[in-house]
Amino acid sequence: MKQLAAGALLCALLAVLTGSAAAAPAPRQTERSKQKVLAEKTRAGIQQKLAELKREVSKTESEREDAADTLAESEEAISNANRQLRELAGEQSETNATVAALAASQQQLADTIASQKQQLARLLREQYVAGNEDRIKLLLSGDNPNRINRDLQLMAYVSKAQAKLLGSLHGNLAAVASNRDKAENAREELNEIAQEEREQKAVLEKEKARRAALLGTLSNRLAEQRKEIGGLERDEQRMAGLVDKLSKLIKEQAEAAAAEQRRQEALAAARAKAAEQARLLAEAKKAERKAERKAERERERERERERLAREAAKKPPKLDPRTGAKIAPVPVPVPMDPIDDDEPPVVAQTPEPKAEPAAPRKPDIALAPAMPEGAFASLRGKLRTPVSGKLAARFGAKRGSGPSWKGMFIKAAEGSEVRAVAGGRVVFARWMRGFGNLILVDHGSEYLSIYGNNQALLKREGDAVKGGDSIASAGNTGGNEESGLYFEIRHKGAAVDPAGWVNF
Repeated sequence: MKQLAAGALLCALLAVLTGSAAAAPAPRQTERSKQKVLAEKTRAGIQQKLAELKREVSKTESEREDAADTLAESEEAISNANRQLRELAGEQSETNATVAALAASQQQLADTIASQKQQLARLLREQYVAGNEDRIKLLLSGDNPNRINRDLQLMAYVSKAQAKLLGSLHGNLAAVASNRDKAENAREELNEIAQEEREQKAVLEKEKARRAALLGTLSNRLAEQRKEIGGLERDEQRMAGLVDKLSKLIKEQAEAAAAEQRRQEALAAARAKAAEQARLLAEAKKAERKAERKAERERERERERERLAREAAKKPPKLDPRTGAKIAPVPVPVPMDPIDDDEPPVVAQTPEPKAEPAAPRKPDIALAPAMPEGAFASLRGKLRTPVSGKLAARFGAKRGSGPSWKGMFIKAAEGSEVRAVAGGRVVFARWMRGFGNLILVDHGSEYLSIYGNNQALLKREGDAVKGGDSIASAGNTGGNEESGLYFEIRHKGAAVDPAGWVNF
């Protein structure tokens, strides 16, 4: 018996230990890859709408070739590569933090498992040395019953402690296997990120060289076109058309969101009304059934009273032994129905107020502003500078002999961070003739901030941003001569002077 018990515990220990050496799972698609695919599907709809909008804006122009258009593909590719590299750097930092946390957790689990294995080994050794008296042998020993009872309880406590220790060890080994899977997934993600970084850097270097070569051949044409009054006017019309169409699209989506919210609220109200009607109907039926049962019990009691009265009438009258007078019969009480005895008295209760159903969540609209109505207007004169640099052109100043500036141009070193002046949502982020890599942020209440001539756009259409978030890097795309940022603020489609809004 001693050897059997020790063998059983040893088998359990070996099963636990061998379980920790399970084979690693086969390679699989990482969570990062799945999330990227899902994100691309989510963006596809709004990107298609904005691409059509841009085509509509350009469709009204003449097909006259613009030298800057030759740079469009290269400048867009450079912007995309820079954004991808920035996103990859962020992902890499997060994944490295995850790997470090998993490593720390793995070490802690390893220490715990080592301690638990030592406890199991010690229990096995002590059980073997002690002889492991089994319960049957103890009961048949003829010893003091109190001692037998005490020993049986101790044996039960030991068995429970052993089972608990084995269960905990199994759980920790499962956690180690789970951590191993997560760490393997994180390492695969890091490999993916490193590979994508190498690819994007190669694309970036290639496109930079291509753009430099194009600039060398187009420099004269670009200089001539920058002086053309007609080109500047067309740029202004193009921007006005874009803002107008974007405003309509944003309004349509906001109206669609409001209509959907009203529909959901109406559905919720209808469901609540139907549920209340069903409750009232059920209560009415219950009250009706209760009234019927009560009436039936009353009829039964009346019949019982009549029966008792008839029986009493058949019996001879009782006489008073002293006077000989008849004694009036005492009416026999009819016993209450057991059901009535059990039922508590009905007390009128004031119905508790019902919790109002939660309003349905407003559906996510890709271009819905991320700021509440009126929030942007309250920031007038308090907005932060979009980029660090020197103010080179002010709102309203003449552009040579052409139209006046609708915004301002801030000279800044190539690659300088461009930051959102306030919270909002990106509604346009792509290359556009006359403005290069262009990004527009909707701040609600028909306010837009516009950032042009960027080297790279770091946010995507539909992204929510906070004031001060880096959204682009300054450059000279779109055929601009100097590196910097073209900045505008528009309200209801009309350009307003940024100097009254931004602290320069």
